[in-house]
Parts: sequence; structure tokens; C-alpha cells
Amino acid sequence: MRVLAGEALWPPPVWIMRQAGRYLPEYLATRAEAGSFTRLCYTPELAAEVTLQPIRRFGFDGSILFSDILIVPDALGAEFRLDAGEGPRLRPTVDREGLDRLASSLPLERVAPVMQAVRLIRAQLPAETTLLGFCGAPWTVAAYMVAGRGTPDQGPALAAARTDPGFFAALIERLVESSITYLVAQLEAGAQAVQIFESHAGSLPEDLLETLSLRPIGRIMAGVLERRPGSRIIVFPRGQGRRLADYAALGAAAIGIDQDTDLPTALASLPAGVASQGNLDPNLLLEGGAALDRGVDRVLEAVRGRPHIFNLGHGISKDTPVENVARLLARIRSAA
Repeated sequence: MRVLAGEALWPPPVWIMRQAGRYLPEYLATRAEAGSFTRLCYTPELAAEVTLQPIRRFGFDGSILFSDILIVPDALGAEFRLDAGEGPRLRPTVDREGLDRLASSLPLERVAPVMQAVRLIRAQLPAETTLLGFCGAPWTVAAYMVAGRGTPDQGPALAAARTDPGFFAALIERLVESSITYLVAQLEAGAQAVQIFESHAGSLPEDLLETLSLRPIGRIMAGVLERRPGSRIIVFPRGQGRRLADYAALGAAAIGIDQDTDLPTALASLPAGVASQGNLDPNLLLEGGAALDRGVDRVLEAVRGRPHIFNLGHGISKDTPVENVARLLARIRSAA
């Protein structure tokens, strides 16, 4: 939280995206107990358990709610499920008629189990460990909703945005308002900061970036800050390393930087006082050894003297050895 307020700390605090996940044997056991991914997300005690597992094992400085960016469309009625070996699935929303079948606003009773998980996590976390909530950015979530699944290039959503802009604008609007409600509820339940995942930012062409990504994220941030003044919001616009300053200008406390972006260039583009986060290639964490050490040192050298949260440039690989994560933390925390 001190870094999110603009303070440079050494060594920097650390958490990693997807730190509660399939690389941990204890997660796999809890996932098997739940029986399905969505049941894991919607059972507060189990969601709290898997959120806390990496904190118990590694003592990360930040803990992020175990959930999924598709909980919002599921709550609206889009019927989210995660099929083994096939990835996430939703009932496709492809036109205004389909959108009209969804809830007009986020039903808080549908996400009440998520908020109960937040309360359980906060009650059990060490006082010094920050609890992060999150949501998916409207463009990223809409891309899943239109296709009903993940796609390599978000082609179905891009086609819908161009051929039926009225429908697509209405879908984005629904997600903006729902995301505000969802993030505020997480903050009220005990999250201390929130992250907006724009995982598909890199698929947006220049002429659509403002209307489908920057403007909707800016509206979410304004809506959250209006209802919860002083809230700290991290934005992670994956694949838009050239436009990080534009995302920072929306009022972000920190900007997530993916592994494909040149870190010194990205840092130079950020306004003073805006923290940075991320950039270590998850493949280096997977590889471990000297390659991991060099990658960690490269990031540390670049961020010394500025507010930075050490993280990966994307989520941890499920095949990452747990001893590599321990090595990562030891390397960061022993930095001279």
C-alpha cells in the first residue's frame, strides 16, 4: 500500500499473478475437493483457502482474491463454466436481443459468496499483507462474452464492434456499470486495492483503443473513486506497452507491465508518482536457476529508486516448480 501511494521501497514488495493456482499441490487438492472451478469460486471457505495457500507457503506481500474475471458476466446471466482441457465457456452474447436477456445491472446477491470470501480472507491474512480485489476490463470480458470462449485474436468481438457498434457499446456500458458495483463491493468487504485486468488490450487496433479500452477503464476508475475516495487501482493493459502513459493518466495508482515491454522505456513513460508493477517473464520463473536470477536482477536494477511492485509480466505457468518461486523471493529479498 505504501508503494501504491507512490513510495519507493527497497527491496520492493512482491506478489505474482495466479499465485494461487495449479502449480501448488495444495491448490490441486482443494480444487478436487470443490469438484468444479466455478464451485471453487463461489464457495467462500474454499476460495479463501486457496487465496491463503501461497501466503502461508511463501509469505507474499500481496494476496489477490481467488476468483475469475468471468464472474461478472456469469452473475449477469451468461452462464460461465470452465471445462477441463477446453478453457472458459459462456453462453454467447452476440446481439442486442442476447444482451437484453441478461440482467440490466449486477445482482449483488449473485456475487455475495465472493464478498464473503473477501471478508474471510481479510480476517485471516497477516496485518502486513495487502488484499487485492479485481475485475476484468470491459473489452476483455466482452471478448469472451461475444465468442462464448477465449479466441486467439478476439476476432468475433472485433467484428461485432465494427458491424454492430450500437450493440457493442451497450455491452461495454453494461460491463462498466457492473464492474464499478463489483469493485466497490470488494473494497467494502475488505479489499485494500483492486486491479483491472485488460488482458486483451494488445488485440485492439489504434482506432478502437480509446472507445473500447481507455475510456471504459477511465469510467470504472472514476465511478469507484466517486464512491470510495482514495481507493488504489492498478491497471494491467497487457500488450499496450506503447500506451502505458495513457492508462496511467486515467488516475491509476500503478500500471502493470507485461514481459514483452521494454522495462526502462516503460518506466520512463510513466508520470511521477505512478507505481509500476510486473515485467518478469513467467518463462524465466519456469526455467529457474541462473536465468531466473539474471531476470530478477535486471528488473531490480531498472526499478531501484522508484515505486515498484515486483510481479510477473503475466500469470505463473502451472508447470512452475515451487522451489523456483522460493528462489525468486529469496533473490528479491536479499537484494543489496
